[in-house]
Amino acid sequence: MAKRRKSTTNVPGLDILRQINVDAAGLDVGAEEIWVCVPAGRDSKSVRVFPTFTADLHAMAEWLRACQVKTVAMESTGIYWIPIYEILESRGFEVYLVNARHIKNVPGRKTDVLDCQWIQQLHSYGLLHASFRPSEEICALRALARHRDNLIRRRSAHIQHMQKALELMNVKLTEVVSDITGVTGLSIIRAIVGGERDPQYLASLRQSGCKRSEAQIAKALQGNYKPEHIFVLKQSLAQYDFYLRQIQECDTEMQAMYAALPLSDPDSRAPSPPKPKGGSPRKNQAHYDLATALYELVGVDLTAIDGIDALTAQTIITEIGLDVSAWPTVKHFTSWLGLAPHNDISGGKVLRRGTKKTQNKANLAFRLAAHSLHRSQSAVGAFYRRMKSRHGPAKATTATAHKLARMVYFMLKNRTDYVDPGVTYYEQQHRDRTIRNLKRRAAALGLELVPIPAQPAAVS
Repeated sequence: MAKRRKSTTNVPGLDILRQINVDAAGLDVGAEEIWVCVPAGRDSKSVRVFPTFTADLHAMAEWLRACQVKTVAMESTGIYWIPIYEILESRGFEVYLVNARHIKNVPGRKTDVLDCQWIQQLHSYGLLHASFRPSEEICALRALARHRDNLIRRRSAHIQHMQKALELMNVKLTEVVSDITGVTGLSIIRAIVGGERDPQYLASLRQSGCKRSEAQIAKALQGNYKPEHIFVLKQSLAQYDFYLRQIQECDTEMQAMYAALPLSDPDSRAPSPPKPKGGSPRKNQAHYDLATALYELVGVDLTAIDGIDALTAQTIITEIGLDVSAWPTVKHFTSWLGLAPHNDISGGKVLRRGTKKTQNKANLAFRLAAHSLHRSQSAVGAFYRRMKSRHGPAKATTATAHKLARMVYFMLKNRTDYVDPGVTYYEQQHRDRTIRNLKRRAAALGLELVPIPAQPAAVS
């Protein structure tokens, strides 16, 4: 057996590291103190510590300006970096928010002084990359969007409390009503809290669209009404109503923020405004025309993509912003989202396959949108079902979320509408691709693929 020759590898020469950011500073951020390191020779002390009070943050900015610092790097520690970032950015500094994994120091004794010096040294040599952060207006909108999601999660806990109180009284409302917070369910619960116990009267509150009959609902409402459980139900309902009002107030504030934001240029706006989608609306939708507000802000209708509704589009926009130029290519974008392959390779062997773990909320939004397409009669719905049949639901969700992310990227980049080619087009495209692959494999084996002639229809 002939011995395989070793391939020669051209090894490029490495230049000695040189300082790129000579006016760089490094910050080690904590809850009570901020350790700041500036280049040597700018002050009698190159490392100083500042408290985290607002007046001290402004004093720190003045000291950095006196030291002729132009760019500042700090790691993303919890939420303590946010006021520092905002104050320094408003003062005209170029602020780098860096992932803590990218500035991990070598093993050894760890102190706050060494940390800020290490960050300053890395930043001066241009070895740090700033994390993505949208514009100030989008960040403000994102804060309220995340707060609204938290209100919905807190409200859902009190829905569970109401369900538990009903079950303790053996009131089987959840068995005959699909959603106890719907019109029928809330009307019955409010009547029970108000002192009504007659099952026939409670069942008469049923809406016409309810699937169960009035007799079935009346039978389910014959419960063991105990005062302590009624009290729990009353307080849980009051908490539910409280969070409902909070969500409505949040929607009012967000609507005002959308109205204050600059609208997209009508000349660069896609020609098709959002069209109302058929079917039952998703729960927890905004109490205003969110789809139109997003269209006027972004310039394209993201809700035209199957699986993406107004709330999902809002989550995506508030997380990635309006300008996708921060990612040079769509591959950079999907990698940042955590939807692209991220394989761990060592010694030429793949140790782990899959996507990297991330807490990116846009990632979750795309995944939820992809998961909702299992019955969609669209091209992406057909893609999801094919991926699911081949690789299972988990990988199908990731692959479809990746496809949706690519669609959104190009819509925002080119300001073009999305037009769904339909299930038939996708299935025909898949069939043509399969036939081409079969012909290629047959030709490699010296065979020829011959189609079966269509059989004439039988005459009855």
